[in-house]
Amino acid sequence: MHPPNSKKGAALLLSMIFIVLFSALAVSMATMTGSNLQMAQNQQKSNAARASAESGLEVIRHWLSSLSIPGITLESQRFSEIADQLQDTLNDLQNASMTTSGDQIKISHVMIDQDSEQSFSAEITALTNDLFQVDITGYAKDFSRRIRVHFRYGERANTVFDYGVATRGPLKLEGNIAVDGEQVIDADTYIETDTTPALTMEGPSKIAGHVSISNDYTVEENVILGSNAEIAGATGEDAKQNVATGIGQIEFPEPNPSHFKHYAINTYDPDQPYENIRIPGGTDPEFSGGDTLRGVIYIESPNVVRFGGGVTIEGIIVGDGNWRGSTGSSNQFYFAGNVNSKSVEDLPNEEQFEGLHEETGTFIMAPGFGVTFEGDFGTVNGAIAANGITFCGNAGGTIRGSVLNYAHSDLTVSGNNDLYFNRSGLTEVPAGFEPELVIYYEPHSYAEAGF
Repeated sequence: MHPPNSKKGAALLLSMIFIVLFSALAVSMATMTGSNLQMAQNQQKSNAARASAESGLEVIRHWLSSLSIPGITLESQRFSEIADQLQDTLNDLQNASMTTSGDQIKISHVMIDQDSEQSFSAEITALTNDLFQVDITGYAKDFSRRIRVHFRYGERANTVFDYGVATRGPLKLEGNIAVDGEQVIDADTYIETDTTPALTMEGPSKIAGHVSISNDYTVEENVILGSNAEIAGATGEDAKQNVATGIGQIEFPEPNPSHFKHYAINTYDPDQPYENIRIPGGTDPEFSGGDTLRGVIYIESPNVVRFGGGVTIEGIIVGDGNWRGSTGSSNQFYFAGNVNSKSVEDLPNEEQFEGLHEETGTFIMAPGFGVTFEGDFGTVNGAIAANGITFCGNAGGTIRGSVLNYAHSDLTVSGNNDLYFNRSGLTEVPAGFEPELVIYYEPHSYAEAGF
């Protein structure tokens, strides 16, 4: 037998053990809860930092996509052009700065949300002449996340070469005029102007294609049609259904006369063959029937050049004026009578024409010059581009390309003219025109920290 009091205190001991166990469990749970809370807070801050980096990417994409780089910019100067334009953008922002060193641009902390202390910074590094990478670091208080992406240069997809006629000034058709095409789309017309009316059609004039106008005025405000005028096969009010307004501005590629200058190795001499000639400013030459001009005819400003009936042009006529400037009476080309045109592809296989056979798609590039056609020109094998273009009298023929008016003045077609466009098979930008460069984001290049 056990003594009567041998089990006294066992209950107390068990109670103490349970108290210790539950206390330890409570402490453990409290510690775990605190750790989970800390982890949740850290995850939240990390996600906020990542969101800052993502927001920074969208901001950088917007900035870069808004840049406009002239097509004639040398590859070696593209990155500095980006830096200059980004600096202009950042000058309008507070608490943001930029430094440039060689092939790298650094943008300091750009604030996204002041209350949550979210911001981002970026480093833009040129990898090649066509490719650069952007490292974006997002911040949320003392946390940061980093992502890397690539951007590449490219050409703007939509240009005025999608149209038969494209003008930066109003279009006026006065008389028995037909703007027609091998296909309806070949005769499509684009008018970029802030004034009204953008299009005036008098007499039995006709545009076989559709008309697109950049400004936001209504069709009624933009278009004046004579009783017999026709657009895309319709007349009267029905014709206006084939006119679209408010489409915005479409790129006019920059004409680059210097692209052709190295071909013009012979100074103009009326007693020598007209082959790859440079016509100095102030010469004001006249070419008459029976004359044949081959290769590049490079005409310096100022010059008034006249091409009489029966002249044959087997090549490209280039004027070295400024397409952003105005055209004066001292910079003019006049084509009177019948002009015969041949493509550079038909040039003889001679050393002096080496390389010219590939310079296709351009007939006249005359920035800063006015061009007037007064007679039939048969078939023109390339685009016609100038600062002011007029077709009058019996001028007309087939144009294997587009007519581009860079001036804000009227493009006028009057008299008895038939402009017939055949742009079938033309998929490349004509020689000497430099499409505006834009910057494209490459989504597949996206990578987070660690890369």
